[in-house]
Amino acid sequence: MSGDGPGGVGGGTQVALVTGGYDHTIKLWQAHSGVCLRTMQHPDSQVNDLEITPNGQMVAACGYQHIRMYDLASANPDPVMNFEAITKNVSRVGFQENGQWMYTGGEDCTARIWDLRAGRPFQCQRIFEVPAPVNAVVLHPDQSQIMVGGQSGIIHIWDLKTDHNEQLIPEAEASIQDIAIDPSGKLMAAVNNKGSCYVWSLAGSPPRPAPRKHLRAHNKYALRCKFSPDSTMLVTTSGDCSARVWRTSDWSLLRELRHDAQRWVWDAAFSIDSHYLFTGSSDSYARLWDLEKGTLEREYCGHQKPITALAFRDQAV
Repeated sequence: MSGDGPGGVGGGTQVALVTGGYDHTIKLWQAHSGVCLRTMQHPDSQVNDLEITPNGQMVAACGYQHIRMYDLASANPDPVMNFEAITKNVSRVGFQENGQWMYTGGEDCTARIWDLRAGRPFQCQRIFEVPAPVNAVVLHPDQSQIMVGGQSGIIHIWDLKTDHNEQLIPEAEASIQDIAIDPSGKLMAAVNNKGSCYVWSLAGSPPRPAPRKHLRAHNKYALRCKFSPDSTMLVTTSGDCSARVWRTSDWSLLRELRHDAQRWVWDAAFSIDSHYLFTGSSDSYARLWDLEKGTLEREYCGHQKPITALAFRDQAV
């Protein structure tokens, strides 16, 4: 965020807070005021993940057997692109840095790459098969590797240049729920369904992981992990009704973000200056937290059921 913090966030497609959940809607918010600008329809299923395109113009939503893309600048409440021919839940979606291709992972035990430069209908260009449903996929900042994690407890490191893969098993019989890589490409984190967070250092070309830290991040189910844009913090979210923010300098706890009404915290997103954090919860609210003060700054009220995914973008494009 720019200027005077939340009040300095402007309008337009460069600034977007997007939420989605179990009520089959996707909402676009004015971040600094808490006003819902638009509601988009997602009738087929819940929203499992949201990702704003690198140019800030569209948001991708994945759910049961599909990915939909919505135009953030348009008043059209319906999707403008549809990706079909997928079985089961699509759990994660992301984009190559220039928006040339999209990657997804899902319960069909695959990670997929979709070429967005080709004409419609968009085709799945590459498929990486793993032995268990996929919960997490993340692209390394150097665009050379995709980390794929799932219910088997294995993290597969898929080398996009050679198509080879290596495996990490941080904890036996613990489902990998999410994976994050910091913007510098030097740290990787993963959280599992037992509340643990594992951190690795990444070095070399291609990057190779070396164990760095094991955090007992939560007492129960961990859901998401994300690094701050300045790489100084890692947030973990959980079924214990909290989001916890960890310092990457020494892995000490910086903040525990709780609210009396808050239930499972499904997703989180940092502001570009790393001063603020958005969270989405099962109580149907999204919240904005000031990380320096540890205070709740704003609530976003409008969903009728749990918010399971959110995305925020405020960098200039």
